[in-house]
Amino acid sequence: MAVTVIGVDGGPLAPGGAEALEQARLVVGGRRHLDAYAPDSSRRVELGPLEPALNALGALSGDEHGVVLASGDPGFFGAVRALRERGIRCTVLPATSSVQRLMARAGRSWDDVSVVSAHGRDLSAAINVCRARPAVAVLTAPKAGPAQIASGLAGWRRTMIVAEDLGGPNESVVTIDPADAAKRTWFEPNVVLCLAEVDEVPERGWMAGGEPVPPATGWALSEDEFSHRDGMITKAEVRAVALSKLAPRPGTLVWDVGAGSGSVAVECARLGAATIAIEKDEAQAVRMVTNAAGHGVDVRIEEGEAPQALRDLPKPDAIFVGGGGTEAVTACAHAGATRVVVALAALDRVGPTRETLRSAGYEVEGVQLAASRLAELPDGSSRMEAANPVVLITGRKKA
Repeated sequence: MAVTVIGVDGGPLAPGGAEALEQARLVVGGRRHLDAYAPDSSRRVELGPLEPALNALGALSGDEHGVVLASGDPGFFGAVRALRERGIRCTVLPATSSVQRLMARAGRSWDDVSVVSAHGRDLSAAINVCRARPAVAVLTAPKAGPAQIASGLAGWRRTMIVAEDLGGPNESVVTIDPADAAKRTWFEPNVVLCLAEVDEVPERGWMAGGEPVPPATGWALSEDEFSHRDGMITKAEVRAVALSKLAPRPGTLVWDVGAGSGSVAVECARLGAATIAIEKDEAQAVRMVTNAAGHGVDVRIEEGEAPQALRDLPKPDAIFVGGGGTEAVTACAHAGATRVVVALAALDRVGPTRETLRSAGYEVEGVQLAASRLAELPDGSSRMEAANPVVLITGRKKA
């Protein structure tokens, strides 16, 4: 058995593609690819569900040839993985991928662009990457296309470049605001580029997709790394434990409720999560703008007080409650997050917070953090300087 996977991009087939098709006993592909390329002498299996096609390819005898026709580069979020998982080794003749073609149409370098796929998975992860990162290409899918992505970007300042039917007779490349993109019906297939700044030239990087997370400079940064008011900031030691409980990462959305200077939101964003910081104090909101910009991350800031300010926000994966009182905790417990972390200075709030989370279906644990830092005395000797203890109550729902 020999299987050749041929990428199709609307241009001539890659060298060796025509010969492979002439020898093929079986050709697998989408209807338009089969109509355009499959010889009449071969058996055809149209791709819908993948399993019948894999079964047909696996049934080929030792001297029979099979061909899979796939869009673009079949090794890039394409058919090659499924074939290898089935134990079918193949020769790959790639064409230009849809992302390459989109970036060429946009006239933009793309080594900084994160590429995510919406095929066969929850679209919210792809949208959260678009919310968090300045340049993201999304490989779309039916019912997970430009309009759905655009709807999820409400509240974030983004521009979309949508390419339809690249290499086909209905090719179109449109630069559009998400609010307008959400109202349109888009021709399939399509691919989306989501940008924070359309005309910005990215800095020269060294790794495709941008800097990796966690950042090279670490996390649980010193309070000196943030603008804050009179020490009103979640201390680094508390932040370190809170981050371990929140588990921020690419594809997730974190709320920071009662955010203050936004140190937790900024740290979560530095670890790749999309973040929304909710804060009623206008002066603190201004500090958050400064802190987010200083650390090169995008934090969506909502001025207002919980629970009212939470009502129209997208569903979070994790929530940090740094302020806002009992009503804020209750609202957050029913917001649908998998993880909720509440920071408390007052011991009389520990019991009610624990019961609120438990009644909402969370498994609850808690820890008191009482760190002492090394401080230098005037004579050059050292002493331990204790910070006020903080209790972290963590609620977690099983996935």
